[in-house]
Parts: sequence; structure tokens; C-alpha cells
Amino acid sequence: MAAADLDPSSSAVEVAGLQKRYGDFEAVRGIDFSVGLGETFGFLGPNGAGKSTTIKMLCTLVTPSGGTARVAGHDIVRERAQVRRNIGLVFQDTTLDTYLTAAQNLRFHADLYDMPRHLVEGRMQQVLEMVGLWDRKDQEVGAFSGGMKRRLEIARGLMHSPRVLFLDEPTVGLDPQTRASIWGYIGELRQQEQITIFLTTHYMDEAEHCDRIAIMDSGELKVLDTPEALKAGVGTDRVQITTADDEAAIAAIAATFDLEAVMSEGKVTINVAAGEAFVPRLFAELGIPIHSVSVARPTLDDVFMSITGRTIRDAEASAGDRFRAATAAFRGGSR
Repeated sequence: MAAADLDPSSSAVEVAGLQKRYGDFEAVRGIDFSVGLGETFGFLGPNGAGKSTTIKMLCTLVTPSGGTARVAGHDIVRERAQVRRNIGLVFQDTTLDTYLTAAQNLRFHADLYDMPRHLVEGRMQQVLEMVGLWDRKDQEVGAFSGGMKRRLEIARGLMHSPRVLFLDEPTVGLDPQTRASIWGYIGELRQQEQITIFLTTHYMDEAEHCDRIAIMDSGELKVLDTPEALKAGVGTDRVQITTADDEAAIAAIAATFDLEAVMSEGKVTINVAAGEAFVPRLFAELGIPIHSVSVARPTLDDVFMSITGRTIRDAEASAGDRFRAATAAFRGGSR
């Protein structure tokens, strides 16, 4: 059944109090949200935030420690088989059989999902054309580039016409040009397939493609809204300057304007309302020569920092501690 055939009042994904613990370590801490039919929904956050663990629970690969969730109308614990029949999943790491051709990989997937034989070839051509690989169908996957493999995995995830497609860090490890290309294909498949897309990412620019974003940090869902609403909620612009003495400039900004400034990306950074109007005052009153200045509207990086008090890069660094704790708990035998 396609998404267009479903009750428009229902949700593609419904989550209530979902938890995952490994011993005393809580990887996912009782989160609640829903995803509408046909929506592109993003989990944004650093590595180790709990995004992939959440997807694994929703895809029945990991059993929750608490809470409930339904995907395509089916309970992820009591109706695992029904959930799996209605989802597609693209993992962070490739799971393709590289010694097989692209077509052989898709035929094998079709067999696993017990697709009617008379539908396989037509559907295979459809999804391979969608990701620009129909002319490579008889080529061994081992010769594919990283971007081509990712596109083939997306085609494989669509092969059995799922109602929800899960993409776990779909462009991780790819160069910026290939990442942009992958997002072009994702946009096209949303239009052609009328499918719900649920993705995780720690790339802020990718999250802009989503209808709504849930920001995860340390296993908690911090906020959920549209990208524009989240950025509007920050309420400040980002002003960045380079000066003759950045440390002195930071102190002078605090003393003169009662504003906090920090070093970010090698520049003195100030979050202030009406940034363009503030810049002339900055030049006139700072008392330290300013070499360069830029003003930017709030970004999702600013949203993350306003919510968590950290940049996503800082959160990435501290996530290693959470990962090591989870690994130690898991090896200790807790499930």
C-alpha cells in the first residue's frame, strides 16, 4: 500500500516514552514524537546523541527498554514482521554484496521480501532509473564509487515499495558534491514515491531539507519544529569579527556592550539582536581595530548552541564519552 492510500489523519511513526538502556547507561531517554505521512523528518544531533539507536528500535533491530512506538500502524515489539514489511532502511555503513552486480543485489532483496516475480524487473528498472544507475545495472558493485553505492542502497531500500524509508546518516563520508547529488535524488524520490522519509544527520545544512527537525543530544529530544521556526526562535544574528587583539576584544565587548563573545571558527563571535544595526556601534565603541566583520542570520548551528549550550562540534567531542560508556555497559551483558 502506498502512502497516498493511507488514512490522512494517521501518522507514519508514533513514539511515546521510548527508552533504551544498557545497564545503568541510558542511550535514549524517554522520547515522544510523531511523523506525518509523506513528511521528511530529520533527527539532528552529534554522533552519540541517540539518533541511530532510535532508528534501530523503530526498525525492530533493537528492543526498547521502555515506552512504545508504531511504524506504518504496527507496534515495533508485537508486530515486528509487519513493521519490517513496510519499511526500507539505508544504514550508515554499506551492506551491499560487492561481488554481485547492482541488478543481482536488488533481485536478492526482492527475494528476501517475497516480491511477486512478475513485478521485480519493472520495479528494479524504476528505482535504478530514479537514482541514475540503470545503465550500471550489470556492473559489479565493487567497482562503484562511494556515492554510487549509497544511491544503490537507496534504490534497494525502495525496491519493495515501503511506506517509510529510514536513512541513517545517508551521506556520511561522502564529499560535498556527492552529498548534494544524493539529496537531489532524495528529493526526487519523495515526489515520485509519495513516501515518508525519516533520516538522521549531524550535517546542519542537510537538516534544512527536512519538513521538521527533532534535535537530539545526550539521548534526549530537546526540541522539534520546522527549520525556519527553530531559527526564528533563536532571536539573534551572528556577528563575527577579526581584530588586532581578539582576547582584548572579547573582554571589551563584555565591558562595553554587556554581551558575551566567544571564539568560534577562528573569529570573535557575538550573538545579538539586529546584527546589522549593531555593527556601526561595534566599530565606533570597541576601541580595538577591527580587520573584518560578517553578519549572518541564525542557522541550525545557532539553534543547537542556544538549546544545548554547546556547538555541535563540541557535542561530537563529548559524545565519545557516552559511546565508551554504552560499549562498556553492553559488553557487561546488559540488554
